[in-house]
Amino acid sequence: MNNDINNALEVLRSGGIILYPTDTVWGIGCDATNEKAVKKIFKLKQRADNKSVIILVDEINKIDPYLEEIPEIAYQLIEMTDKPLTVILEGAKNLANSVINASDNSIGVRTTNDRFSKQLISRFKKPIVSTSANISNMPSPSIFDEISDEIIAGVDYVVKYRQDDITKYAPSGIILVRKDSSIKIIRE
Repeated sequence: MNNDINNALEVLRSGGIILYPTDTVWGIGCDATNEKAVKKIFKLKQRADNKSVIILVDEINKIDPYLEEIPEIAYQLIEMTDKPLTVILEGAKNLANSVINASDNSIGVRTTNDRFSKQLISRFKKPIVSTSANISNMPSPSIFDEISDEIIAGVDYVVKYRQDDITKYAPSGIILVRKDSSIKIIRE
């Protein structure tokens, strides 16, 4: 696993994109602050520019530099959940423009519990993009064997860790938390 992390770090730091396992589905990732890298992901996925992607952090307190303010309820939701949860928060900053939802200046954030992605992000010291490893409007791959050859060929590094894992992971729940602390469940 350490070799994979070192190789993935090299690619992330050079503006490349990686294919990697998360605590939900397999994802395509890059430096969430690098606009050119994010655009590579959108092109590979054939994704519309107005569709958003989420960012992963290794610890909840690492999101502070990327948001104007964080309602306390967001911290509570993330800390209390026992399954992967993406929280959409308003007031995103210090990230690539393509990561931020232009209509309301929001960003989806998830704290990963996956061993690989948690160590990778900890060592990278910045959030990484996480979007499902599929062409837009196609099924999300929960195991490596479900990833298309087009996606595999289109990234700069494919993580080897967990390629043989056949455990089916589900996408995260999604909750919108507004600045006034009101919440809306998007996906359970």
